[in-house]
Amino acid sequence: MADALTAEILRNALCVAAEEASIVVVRSAYSTFIVEGADAAAAILDARGRLVAHSLSTALIQCASLRSALPFVRRAYPEMRPGDVFVLNDVYQGGIHANDLLVFRPVFVGGEPAYFTGTLIHVADLSGLSAGGMASDATDVYLEGLQLPPVRIATADGPVDDLVRVLAANSRTPDKLVGDLRALIAGANVAARRLEEIIAGYTPSGLAAGIEDYLAHTERRMREGLAAIPAGTHRGEYALDDGHTVRVAVSSDGAGALTVDFDGTDEQVPLPVNAGFSQTHGGVMYAVRCFVDPALPMNEGCFAPVEVRMPRGTLVHCTPPFPGGGRFGTVAAAEEAILSAVTGALEHGGVAASGILQAFSLSGARRPWLHMAFDLGGSGAREDRDGADATGALFGGGRNIIPQAEPIEARLPVRVEEVALIPGSGGAGRHRGGRGTRTVIVMLEDARVDTRGDRLLRPPPGAAGGGPGRAGGYYRRRADGTLEPLGTKATRQPLAAGEALVVETSGGGGYGRPR
Repeated sequence: MADALTAEILRNALCVAAEEASIVVVRSAYSTFIVEGADAAAAILDARGRLVAHSLSTALIQCASLRSALPFVRRAYPEMRPGDVFVLNDVYQGGIHANDLLVFRPVFVGGEPAYFTGTLIHVADLSGLSAGGMASDATDVYLEGLQLPPVRIATADGPVDDLVRVLAANSRTPDKLVGDLRALIAGANVAARRLEEIIAGYTPSGLAAGIEDYLAHTERRMREGLAAIPAGTHRGEYALDDGHTVRVAVSSDGAGALTVDFDGTDEQVPLPVNAGFSQTHGGVMYAVRCFVDPALPMNEGCFAPVEVRMPRGTLVHCTPPFPGGGRFGTVAAAEEAILSAVTGALEHGGVAASGILQAFSLSGARRPWLHMAFDLGGSGAREDRDGADATGALFGGGRNIIPQAEPIEARLPVRVEEVALIPGSGGAGRHRGGRGTRTVIVMLEDARVDTRGDRLLRPPPGAAGGGPGRAGGYYRRRADGTLEPLGTKATRQPLAAGEALVVETSGGGGYGRPR
């Protein structure tokens, strides 16, 4: 009992250290999207790159990115010194896209880096065709923004000013970028100090043994949950709006080990709909965890029983110079394909699809300002209940990533006129799909809008005889009230003062025959 209690106290101490780091980042950041939407992640990893703990409200997809990127940092910097901090955003080295900066700080034991703290946020702007990294017409990665391989951004003496100036010079909002970067470093430093306190309290060997024990415990519980998936190979697929398809084969040994193979998925395309390998891996973990105890802690023990095969050069594993910034549609398609394959094997009659997040950015046409947001569609219905309204982010998870109206209006030249559920937007069925939302934002000065959505041309289908959800869309509302459709992946479209952006998200699919 004493050993079990000690292990639980240790696990929580590590998780709280990561959570404190994420709170520091949010409270210190300059970008409205971070301060109000709290889109941040923090983690503690060991020198082998294993995920030890993560902030409690972090989206799983971000944990996989921090886990995937650390080996590339170690390869680039075999020699590290206390106080060093490193940053990267390279999608081909475990990153997400140009605007998501990953920061790592080593924690030394006996003169060698034994652990790493990591933080991650979407910074306001870092070059690229469109403000906020939302260019849906980027044909290669260089048009998505400034590319950063692993580089040293700070030492024990403070930030590397030369590099900080280069980053600031490549941002439309340099003050916010530098503030966000300092917040990331501060979060990593706080987590490092907490980890050093834990090491002092438990001794290096005691901490190492405790971590091994609870990672093994998590793995055992993960395998117990996955053992309920019938042995054999189960297949699923899901198509994006443009028809590109993600295909997956989920093979179970019946004892808790899975192989998730994306062989047969369509090839990558010169548009930002591809996903980097870390993002796809994160999506796999989200989908797989839907079939185990949701209270299971997220650490390396969850990754160990799941082998993921992602063919290079496909939608789920892009290679240079193909872009990866619009990855969330492809990652969500991978999740839907896995959910379909596994629920089919469990004789649940399949799974109703969800209306995923619809991203957009508004930026000043005459002076630099930026607003970014993700509006969420309805979740698909399940065998035993209706779909949840306005929560269809799938891999999003984490905190509320939708900034509230009051701080948006206080900081930016816009007025939020409406945020509402769309009646009847959930797919019909014995259980209805979750409802989508309508958001109306009026421009108080000339602006530009970039959109990036999916499941708008191909609305989320139902399951077991249920109907599809209502398709959403993006619209320009003229001053006279006329609505004009914008493209689902529009770039730099003008919005004059007095005009409004209308964002409607898709409803989730229904489950079962409506009668």
